[in-house]
Amino acid sequence: MTTQQAIAPGRRVRVTTHIPKGDGFLTTTYEGVVVETGQQKTGSWFAHSKDKKLWLERIELRMDDGERRICNLDQYTKIEVIG
Repeated sequence: MTTQQAIAPGRRVRVTTHIPKGDGFLTTTYEGVVVETGQQKTGSWFAHSKDKKLWLERIELRMDDGERRICNLDQYTKIEVIG
């Protein structure tokens, strides 16, 4: 199974983010069902890129309580398929 198949819509995943802070990291974990993945543009301007905007890899999750959460993916993000 490829990574793209593993995080396809409908799959349950755990996303762990690590944000550098001082000498360590601030770690947060979210668990939910994948709604959508892909690149989305931000409001930030960035020369020489598509639409002159900064594009980020993102994953949208539907949490157990129905909340929708969008997580930016970077080198500090870990995604685990559950079940």
